[in-house]
Amino acid sequence: MIYRLLATHLAHKAGFRCEEAATGAVTLVQRFGSALNLNIHLHMLCLDGVYAPRPDGGLRFTRVKAPEREELEHLVQQIAARLGRALERMGLLQRDAESAWLDLPPGEDTDAMRQLIGSSATYRIAVGPQAGRKALVLRTITALAGEEPRNERVAKAHGFSLHAGVSCEAHQRDVRERLCRYVARPAVAEKRLTVSAQGKVVYLLKTPYRDGTTHVVFEPLDFIARLAALVPRPRVNQTRYHGVLAPNHRWRAAVTPAGRGRGKRVAAQPEKSTIERHVAMSWAQRLKRVFGIDVESCVRCGKAVKVIACIEEPVLIERILAHVRGKAGSDTAARGPPSTGPPVSA
Repeated sequence: MIYRLLATHLAHKAGFRCEEAATGAVTLVQRFGSALNLNIHLHMLCLDGVYAPRPDGGLRFTRVKAPEREELEHLVQQIAARLGRALERMGLLQRDAESAWLDLPPGEDTDAMRQLIGSSATYRIAVGPQAGRKALVLRTITALAGEEPRNERVAKAHGFSLHAGVSCEAHQRDVRERLCRYVARPAVAEKRLTVSAQGKVVYLLKTPYRDGTTHVVFEPLDFIARLAALVPRPRVNQTRYHGVLAPNHRWRAAVTPAGRGRGKRVAAQPEKSTIERHVAMSWAQRLKRVFGIDVESCVRCGKAVKVIACIEEPVLIERILAHVRGKAGSDTAARGPPSTGPPVSA
């Protein structure tokens, strides 16, 4: 529904009807907030234009300008209204003259799980003697005075917000990779997670709140409850592809560099592109890319090393390590004690 609204807006802004052009997007469903609270929101990487057929049978990409604040406000109003009507038709939203509330029917979630989810969404303690109270926070900096600075690329309405302030050019591969890493980041940053001397779990916020809050403190059991509330239901995809980037779209093969899709090109190409010649990364390359562990360079001289074998048997691994340790010890003994300088006269 949200993608259809955005696709319609882009098509009309580019001067086409919805039937004449198509755009594409990748959506990642995020369930967590910065304080490990349940905060379901969508990170959508959307093309800044539309594809339309050319007279010669190919496709032409028409780029549109960045949205203005008035456009975002109109879109977020439409999103809020349509989602509200959809939830009413599904029987999940009840309205009266003054307010609206969710009326969730009995489903797969147990009462205990619903309690964990509700506590996580409202920043409250879920279990233990302090259940129902606000989670403990630490304010280590001075609260910011004045109103929050206005962002021209953010619009809010009825509890919904629409952010369109980040973009990158086609040639900026490093910027695009950094953006993809951000939208696909995990819920917990282990570097900001510590255990206090009292045995409590302390989580450092990436960006302090305006009231000066910098840390959130959990009891160990409540921390586990927070993590449980962030786990999605099984067999529910958290990554969705839309428009020309969807696997079954008729134009996917024509707009993706690898040329794979439902409308795969039949004509043979004399020379393959770099992406078409790309092979899957090795495990060593994946270690370096994902975790920053470089096993392809020597730690002593910095030169490239070659992987000659992959050993997985624990017994054989232990024998090799024992041999390496013994050889290192014998080399140290052969060199003798470290040399000392000349005596210093008094």
